Amino acid sequence: MTGSWSMGASPAVAQIRNVTLLGDAGLSDITIAGERIVSVTPAGERPEQPTTAATEVIDADGRWLTSGLWDEHVHFAQWAEQSTRLDLGAATHAGAALELLAAGLAEIGAGAGAGAGAGGSGSTVASSPGAAEVVAMRARAASWPDAISREALDAVAGATPLVVIGVDLHSLWLNSAAMRARGMEPQGDGHIIEDDCFALLRELDNRPAHELDVLVERASRSAAARGVVGIVDLEMRWCLDEWARREAAGFDLLRVEAAVYPDQLDRALTAEHRSGDHLTESGRLRVGPLKIITDGSLGTSTAWCCDPYADGSFGRSLVSAPALQELMRRAHSGGLNLAIHAIGDRAGAQVLDAFEALGIGGRIEHAQLLRDEDLDRFAQLGVEASVQPTHLVDDRELTERVWPGRAPRAFPLASLDARGTRLVFGSDAPVAPLDPWEGIHAAVNRARQGDAPWTASERVPVELALMSSMRGPLVPGRGDIADLVLLDADPLSMPASHLDDMRVSATVVGGRVTHRAL
Repeated sequence: MTGSWSMGASPAVAQIRNVTLLGDAGLSDITIAGERIVSVTPAGERPEQPTTAATEVIDADGRWLTSGLWDEHVHFAQWAEQSTRLDLGAATHAGAALELLAAGLAEIGAGAGAGAGAGGSGSTVASSPGAAEVVAMRARAASWPDAISREALDAVAGATPLVVIGVDLHSLWLNSAAMRARGMEPQGDGHIIEDDCFALLRELDNRPAHELDVLVERASRSAAARGVVGIVDLEMRWCLDEWARREAAGFDLLRVEAAVYPDQLDRALTAEHRSGDHLTESGRLRVGPLKIITDGSLGTSTAWCCDPYADGSFGRSLVSAPALQELMRRAHSGGLNLAIHAIGDRAGAQVLDAFEALGIGGRIEHAQLLRDEDLDRFAQLGVEASVQPTHLVDDRELTERVWPGRAPRAFPLASLDARGTRLVFGSDAPVAPLDPWEGIHAAVNRARQGDAPWTASERVPVELALMSSMRGPLVPGRGDIADLVLLDADPLSMPASHLDDMRVSATVVGGRVTHRAL
């Protein structure tokens, strides 16, 4: 990105007046200096701070104030890219997905029904050989009663290369033109999973920097509008330098911790990057954890499980126990925190075994299915459960079908909390929307609006769901970082069934207003 960030620096706020703190019946004034809260006083007790060209005062008019929200698990560039790709999330069967693809291709003048060069002015895709590739996302193929195939994709796309990415990012489908474009002989159903899928996802994320940065800004503003102040970016490619470039150009909308992957570990260690290190002077951009993927996913039936799937398989282990421990040891010795993907219960047990053998703590990402005997081990070993609660409502029917009889052990949030495990919540966007209120709603209700709770005993209180979605206190006070969110309703007293409808009036990151709707 060249020049300054398109909207300029976010304005600083000197005071937020007439706020209601959670659990407090009275109104308060919050005074901010730089990045920190310097006082919390009864409303009107201190004179109003003067407004200058560089600062402003917000009158909350009784709205509720709490700490800003974090998304602890997101693939941010892919989430930003979603706005440029065909969305198949609404499709309930392969036929519906093909209809959406055909309509989307026709809209941009591509596909089997388009002539060479079709699309009119402004079209970026054509159906002639060598046409630009079209990418579709969020195909929930595992939930469909019928299968998608390369031949069916050929029928709608013609000579236009077409890639369809599964909603869980662990699988994708290529049509014949997309296979030929990669030097592959068109054969089979075009279905590619796990490591081969990850390699292709990295290849697809090659948009020019200036274009990607525009999409990232747009996605960041949307996140700020939902009260998000920070993210842990688990993008698969090396993205530390990308975020530094954005901040140098004026980006100040989010705090970001950027992860590295095993194929980047040597580079990170050589550069002496340690988790928590500042990558820029502002302190908003920091080095994140080492992310290791140890098994597949529920949607591809590759999550590594103790009990078999219907076909007799147990899923996939993507890294051996010795290799996992060696990666973890090297990363820990080099000062990198650990974020280990484990969805199946067998994978979860292996990762806990590795933490125990090494005598270190970290995070298990997803922790979607766990053995009863492993629940106590999280707190005992100092391992956090980084969970994406929206998945529990998205995967409800699929879990019952693919993991029959195991639903009581899926997303055991209350059981983990009862044993002292620290829960942290994220979205896994673009797998689910980057909206913490959807995750909070799912964790509290374990159901969508109007549905009955799924394993109701594993619901968690609103307070816990909020604290699992933030790094600051529920009630911010003097000395705290001014990462704040101003809400139109009290999340502790509003109907829990409507938490996902929460309206955010303002978001503040380090004393700077990143969203304002009042």
